[in-house]
Amino acid sequence: MKLYKALLFAACMCTVHCYGQMALPNEADFIVFNRQIGFGADGSIHLNGVDNEGIAWIKNKQFKSGTIEFDVKGNDQMQGSFVGVAFHGLNDTTYESVYFRPFNFLSADAVRKSHGVQYIAVPKYDWPILREKFPNKYEQAVTPAPDPNGWFHVRIMVSASKINVYVNGTQQAALTVTPLVNTGGTKIGYWVGNGSPGDWKNLKITNAK
Repeated sequence: MKLYKALLFAACMCTVHCYGQMALPNEADFIVFNRQIGFGADGSIHLNGVDNEGIAWIKNKQFKSGTIEFDVKGNDQMQGSFVGVAFHGLNDTTYESVYFRPFNFLSADAVRKSHGVQYIAVPKYDWPILREKFPNKYEQAVTPAPDPNGWFHVRIMVSASKINVYVNGTQQAALTVTPLVNTGGTKIGYWVGNGSPGDWKNLKITNAK
């Protein structure tokens, strides 16, 4: 019994030690396009806000289909917060993305509020083209609306025929779309839009079997 307790205590101490020594993300884990990257003590990733889109591609990660989960934080600055992920990336200008406009989450204007979450497939299908040709199809409101200045949780389910986006554990998808392209790319990374900073943590990528 004493030996068992001693072994159990040693295993617990090893677990605590190993957990405490888990590697936090660092700059060597990413290929960053048009942004500077920073890191929080909680393992969060920060991208600064400058003109045009920016991406932090994650090295040694590939994604074709499955589930992408993460926590993300933008802000309530009008036209200054576009935060999400890019996936199926071939390069810095060819990819699909799902992103959010937190400054629209609580808007009293119904049109603005309907622009809460967006799917794009650049360069061919950026948001202006989709909004003009397919109004209210590739962007929707997020209900219930998260705090535009706080963290919220996102789960994106991706298959060859459908993309579903869930926010804060809701059963109903905030956005459901059919992918517009097949890039053949497998790059995945954190994405921000024009002039926008952003923060992410707790990324979990589950590739479909």
